[in-house]
Formats: sequence, structure tokens, C-alpha cells
Amino acid sequence: MHPPAPDAPILFFDSGLGGLTVLGPTRALLPTAPIVYAADYAGLPYGQKSEAELAARVPALLGRLFERYQPRLAVIACNTASTIALAHVRAALDLPIVGTVPAIKPAAELTKSGVIGVLGTEATVRQPYVDDLSARFASGKTVLRHGSPGLVTGAEAKLRGEAIDPAIIARAVAGLRDQPGGDAMDVIVLACTHFPLLEQELQAAVGPEVRLIDGAAGIARRIAHLTAGQAWPAAASPGIAVFTRSEDRPPPPLAALAPYGIGTIETI
Repeated sequence: MHPPAPDAPILFFDSGLGGLTVLGPTRALLPTAPIVYAADYAGLPYGQKSEAELAARVPALLGRLFERYQPRLAVIACNTASTIALAHVRAALDLPIVGTVPAIKPAAELTKSGVIGVLGTEATVRQPYVDDLSARFASGKTVLRHGSPGLVTGAEAKLRGEAIDPAIIARAVAGLRDQPGGDAMDVIVLACTHFPLLEQELQAAVGPEVRLIDGAAGIARRIAHLTAGQAWPAAASPGIAVFTRSEDRPPPPLAALAPYGIGTIETI
């Protein structure tokens, strides 16, 4: 394979705006990397879709994005899409693909009580992949799971500058705490890239004795490793955000995306 051109972008893909939490630390490591951020607003929320639907939708959409933007690497910055469709995407596209998986391994290393919470979408928390991660890295620990579609809605609202319903946060925390052993939980894995956008609200609800962790920094390091030695532009340029067209969900204002280095919004 020929080395990518300096202006070949990194493509970040998510159902919505959650993947910005992965884009942020990647920008910190690769400040001049060209960026295309793609959000499937026509398909949001992914957490309530079937495995078969996502296994077909995600590779097809990423194929369109690959043809249009010719990225050097694609990041599925979405836990739900990664746990369901990552293998399908890798089989369909001839470029490096980085997925996003729940940070159960570091959570198991951090817990002192032996009780870990996994907070994700409904689709993510029911996946056998999560069973496998728990068996491999959290053997002997109690792993509690809860799917919270409301947190995705809340995170999207917060980034748009809208008010967040406190009941959404309370229900998500109660979904873990009310399970047997939940009172002893001392680490919560934020297993959806949307959820770190609500870290402040979630931390206030669980208290300082509970640690919240996610995998964004590790994903950023993986991207930097896979692109090591490649040529980049001499200076940063504004990234592109592309949204699938939705009748009832317009793209967010550019001001909400500008802090992440986005300068243009497109729709497909």
C-alpha cells in the first residue's frame, strides 16, 4: 500500500455527537490531522436498533463515507456500532478500522470493592462481547450493567446548549445502584461515547467515592500508533462534520462543534 497523502483525513463515525469525546483527545495527540466527523442522525439512536439492522447499516454508510472522503483510517467512535458491526466493517473496507469497546479491563484494575458498573446503551450492554470482556478481565468481580437511552438524548441536548432533565441522570444511576451489590460499586464504565459529555452531572449523582472511566484516551493513543510515521499537513485546518439527513433532527449549530476543530457542516 502507498503511504497516505498528508491531507488524507481521519474519519470518526458515530450515531450522533458522542464520538466528539474521542475526537478531542485525538486532536491533542495529532493536532494537524485532517478530520472528518460523521454522525448518522438519520439512524440515531443506535442503542434501540436490532443487531441485524446495525450490522447492515453501519458498513454500508461507512462505505459511502470512504468513497467520498478517502480517509487514511476510520474510527468507529460508538460502542454500540463497534460491538455489533466492527467485524462487518473490517471485512467490507480496505483500510485500518479502530473500534471502541467498554473499558472493563481498566475498571477491574481500579476497583477496590470488586463491584463494577457498566453504563451503556441497551444494545451495548446486552452484547456477548461484554460478557467476553467481563470473563477475560473481570473474573471474580461483580459486573453490573444498565442500558440508558435517556443519557444519549441528554448528551445531545447538552451539546446543543439545552437543559438536561435531572431525572435522566437519576434513572441511569439508579439502574445500577438498585441492583444487588450496587451499593458497593466504586467504578462505573461509561460504555457509550455520548456519556462522557455528561460526566459532570453523573459524577455529582454518584458521589466522589465512585470513579467514572471511559476508553477515549486509549483509542486516541491507538490512532496515533497506527498512523506513526505518516505525513501530516504542516498546520491544522478546520475539520468537516457530515450528518446523514434527518427530517426531525437538524445538525447542531457550528458553534457547538467549533471547540473540537470543526469548521464546516455537510449533509448526505
